[in-house]
Amino acid sequence: MTPLTRDPSATTTLPPRTAAGREDGRGRALRVARAWAPDAAVGLVVLVLGLLELLDNPEIVEVTLGDAYYVVVGFAIAAGLARRAPAVALAVVWMTAGMQVLVDVPLLLVQLSVGIVAFGCARWGQPATVTTSGLAIPVGISLAVVAIASRLYEPFGVRSSQPFFDLFTVLPDLGVLGILLTVALLPLGAPWLAGLALRFSERARTSQESQAVAEATTVQAEAARAQAEELAALRASQARLAADVHDVVGHSLAVILAQAESAQYLPDDPARLKTTLATIAEASRDSLRDVRAVLDTTRDGTATPPGALDELVTGVRRSGHRVESHEVGQPRPLPPELAEVAYRVLQEMLTNAVRHGSRDAVVHVERHWDDDLRLEVVNEVAHEVVAGPGDTHDTAAWDAAAPHAGPPTASPADGSSARRGITGMRRRLESVGDRLDVRRRAGTFTATAWVPVRR
Repeated sequence: MTPLTRDPSATTTLPPRTAAGREDGRGRALRVARAWAPDAAVGLVVLVLGLLELLDNPEIVEVTLGDAYYVVVGFAIAAGLARRAPAVALAVVWMTAGMQVLVDVPLLLVQLSVGIVAFGCARWGQPATVTTSGLAIPVGISLAVVAIASRLYEPFGVRSSQPFFDLFTVLPDLGVLGILLTVALLPLGAPWLAGLALRFSERARTSQESQAVAEATTVQAEAARAQAEELAALRASQARLAADVHDVVGHSLAVILAQAESAQYLPDDPARLKTTLATIAEASRDSLRDVRAVLDTTRDGTATPPGALDELVTGVRRSGHRVESHEVGQPRPLPPELAEVAYRVLQEMLTNAVRHGSRDAVVHVERHWDDDLRLEVVNEVAHEVVAGPGDTHDTAAWDAAAPHAGPPTASPADGSSARRGITGMRRRLESVGDRLDVRRRAGTFTATAWVPVRR
């Protein structure tokens, strides 16, 4: 076995940091520096002003043994943190002020920077910070007054020719307390209130922007909904047009087909042949007229003309079929959309009767006017009508009424047409809130439709 040897030229090294990685690190540092630059500038200004004040008053440094510097640094840090960390800045102010009282450092003008912290807490602080800072101002002033009145703290120290608490011997305690509260609240309360006002103003502006965005989103949603409704209406119109053309062409072709088939069995009689051809031509013209009427209805909303149902029956009679029509009740005018439904449903019923019924049998048409218009067409069955999806209960009724019926004799095309016709009629009636019933009993096919008289 050959021992494994290590190639001395192969070395394992860590992948060096890419230029992009170094650039990202520098970029992050630069972004952080830019973000904190204004706060650092504020803290630096407070620090410089505090040091200059101590240089003008060296006795303060001597008396406090340098503790005054810590007070200046503390307030400078608090001012620098007022925007980015207002809660921390508030805590720093309290700790610095407590140390100032303990080591007896007198009040400094640079301590007016506490107003920056008060403003920052009210403007950028969390709700708890806003509440705490608002309570801290009167509480802090009250504690300061108690310390001064109890001679625990001299606010002006060596710069006062008379100890400040000696004023309590001149003025009543309540008077001094009122003066102190007024003097202290002005530099602290005003910035806090200003920050709070800006906070609410920013919140109101943000709320308005959010409302504007919400309104814009609502407008877009409404536009999308209107577009969807328009598209749905267009598709419904296309489906309705296709159904109407199917009904018109199917009805006319059924009449033409019946005439053409009967012409094959006519004796050599030129007069009867001409009559049959004239009927075919008339049915063709009617079909073209009806198709044009459908297209005109789609364009300008022309309603179905009065007497259209009678014209349908008359057209079937002209094709050579025997039709008995009965009308029960007082006819009433139908709204345009309901008249169109009644016309198309009766047209499809007669088409099925011509196509699938026995030519020599009578087609019975009845119109009953009551709360609804009931249309019923009964014809003898020459071909088995095949039910489609949604017509299973009708098929069961036919089978129960004619258990010994033979196999279907209709062609696949006829069965498909019957399925489309029945489904189309049912959809039309359901769209206006009514129904269709189709049944076969003892060799007859009955189609009954209910059309509401008023919607």
